[in-house]
Amino acid sequence: MPDLFPAAPFDNCANFASDYFATLAKAAQACDLSALDKIAALVKKTIENGNFIYICGNGGSAGIANHSLCDFLKCVRTDTGLLPRVMSLAAHTEMNSALANDISYDEVFAYQLESMARPGDLVWTVSSSGDSGNVVRALEVAREKGLASVSFTGFSGGRSRRLADLNAHVDAQNYGVVEDIHMAFIHILTQYLRMSHMDQSLIGQRKF
Repeated sequence: MPDLFPAAPFDNCANFASDYFATLAKAAQACDLSALDKIAALVKKTIENGNFIYICGNGGSAGIANHSLCDFLKCVRTDTGLLPRVMSLAAHTEMNSALANDISYDEVFAYQLESMARPGDLVWTVSSSGDSGNVVRALEVAREKGLASVSFTGFSGGRSRRLADLNAHVDAQNYGVVEDIHMAFIHILTQYLRMSHMDQSLIGQRKF
């Protein structure tokens, strides 16, 4: 049984915060960061070829998927010639509620991909458990359509860890810690892409 955090009550929030940050740092240090190199290369290729990146997740991971648009469209474009085409499948409230109600919640992302995704596009899932039915189905559709895929996972990694072409995994047992690092992965990837495609003399002058 993996160590859970927290495993006991805390007397005050400051002590909990201290241990939370220690857990966060330990989990970050344990990540295989070479996965980010591979993901960055795939994302760069997808952008340069003019293909779409479709990203999705549930709950807090949906928030990460939606937030990623800011970093791709604003951060990556600033000072570069890159023109990312990114869509969060989690952002379509009307569509997702209709699909969940009329078909199945497991199909809310897969259905959209079956309609919109084209060869060369990238499917990107964010899921702490890695086992949510709808993100697993998104990755299955990616395989069926021959699309590249990336998954962000935590805990044991679930089916998403195995299904995706590339996986960035956080070995932690706390949703907040996993989601914090997933969000950091997005910031790292987008800032790296911007930095590596801008006039190098501007680095150190611009805010990231």
